[in-house]
Amino acid sequence: MKKRILLVEDQTIVRNGLKMMIEQDETLQITAEASNGREALVLLEKVYVDLVLMDIRMPEMSGIEATKHIRSHFPHVKILILTTFDDEEYAFQTLKDGASGFLVKSSEPAKLIASIHSVLDGGMVIQEDVAAKLMPKLLQQTTTKVSTTQLSNLTERELTIIKLIGEGQTNKEIADSLFLSVGTVKNHLTHILQKLALRDRTQLAIYAVRNGIV
Repeated sequence: MKKRILLVEDQTIVRNGLKMMIEQDETLQITAEASNGREALVLLEKVYVDLVLMDIRMPEMSGIEATKHIRSHFPHVKILILTTFDDEEYAFQTLKDGASGFLVKSSEPAKLIASIHSVLDGGMVIQEDVAAKLMPKLLQQTTTKVSTTQLSNLTERELTIIKLIGEGQTNKEIADSLFLSVGTVKNHLTHILQKLALRDRTQLAIYAVRNGIV
């Protein structure tokens, strides 16, 4: 079954080009299109999608504001930001608010497709040009360290999964390395987030780095 994508981009020519590029991958489908964040939120009420591929600078509602609303009201939907601007402030804000990736439009088509699959598999993608400047800010903003009691509640398997997430592995890569199903990895991840009182995979990856688990 094809993965369903909502494409949010205010320039029609760019949107059409991205659609043609993405749908060359037979496992991906552009299910709906929007020209700004507000339109995207309306469409998400009507259409089920797996991932939102979204620009930042758009009229009426930016990608930054839309990211907050999508994570709040449609938590199952992955968000990948694709923008002209390789600005770490934009990347910081969108990733902090729940996006799973940040790329610039000058990226090679193969890299865009690979990044979409990585995010769909539970990974996190950050443009190389901004990653080095971005990570210190994310590490400073992550939640407070958990108590020793909370850490002691984690099983060895859960600690291993946290380490692999901190290393940037996707759910499928973790499943393959631990000889588990992807569904089992997702269940472990849900329990880990609950135990550590973290919001999402991005916070968990940052937590793993900050606390020396990686």
